[in-house]
Amino acid sequence: MRFIYVIFLFLTFSHCLFPQDKIKIMTYNVENLFDNKDDSLYNDREYLYGGSRGWTYERYRQKLYNISKVIVASGEWEPPALIGLCEIENYNVLYELTHKTGLKNLDYRIVHYESPDARGVDVGLLYLPDKFRLINSRPISVQLPNTVVTTRDILYASGKLTNGDTLHVFVNHFPSRLGGELESEERRVAAAGRLRNACDSLFAISNAAKIVIVGDFNDMPDNHSIRITLDANPLPNDGKVTNNNLYNLTYKLHKQSNIGSYRHRDQWNMLDQIIVSGALLSNESKTTVLEDKVRVFAPDWLLEDDKIVGKRPFRTYIGMRYNNGYSDHLPVLVDLILK
Repeated sequence: MRFIYVIFLFLTFSHCLFPQDKIKIMTYNVENLFDNKDDSLYNDREYLYGGSRGWTYERYRQKLYNISKVIVASGEWEPPALIGLCEIENYNVLYELTHKTGLKNLDYRIVHYESPDARGVDVGLLYLPDKFRLINSRPISVQLPNTVVTTRDILYASGKLTNGDTLHVFVNHFPSRLGGELESEERRVAAAGRLRNACDSLFAISNAAKIVIVGDFNDMPDNHSIRITLDANPLPNDGKVTNNNLYNLTYKLHKQSNIGSYRHRDQWNMLDQIIVSGALLSNESKTTVLEDKVRVFAPDWLLEDDKIVGKRPFRTYIGMRYNNGYSDHLPVLVDLILK
């Protein structure tokens, strides 16, 4: 009886003896978050006043409000500590998102670099400095084969977590499928190869490097760029992982026909993914991914009726028609436990 009482006391107070923190990581393609200011270096004419989309300052402000609402709601009681954003125009839209909406009291910091994308579309990272202390960041350029077309850089950032671990983060927006999936595949393979080389450089320093890869890959988890070139594996059934292998947490969601982050025609697709190194899946690690907590954030207000069947993301534009929604993609999140 005394033994049972001791066990009860241990379980009751173990959270004090071995404190844990939890942080959320989010990836979100926000569908052309453009301001309405002319940037002479890029082709942003369709989002200027009088442009083909009828974009106005009021619509831009509404878009900022919509995205901030998604971020706050997705965190439930705890806002995401790290947010990888795709399809943002520049530093200014990230600044106004974090300083001129309901996010202003959360103290998000920004990592952003201008990419050579012809339309001026970039990726960015928002982070909470009390959860992730930035150490280093840089853009990683991607050279596309057999073309003069340019694409988005990969954004790399590293930082210290509250438990002392260093986390390496890559934010990606791979080349689109414009011109056809097979015809454009080599471009996404090139981006995946560049990303793989960057990961291998980290593994060469430490085979237990803790890596999180997020973004819109414009490919599915079992397409060549992700499964072969990047070598991001499904989670093994036996739970045995290798520290310096990459594992695609969203692979299992991809295999469910009624779940996805993007809807094309009448099918859900898992274009937005979260991939981690095996070191984040080890029970011995101080920082561990809750793999069963990877999820697509899809409340009713982020969806609208699909003309064909079911639901689709409540997007800002349908073709060239303003729809006053949020994005054509849904956010994807995962939780990390910090021991």
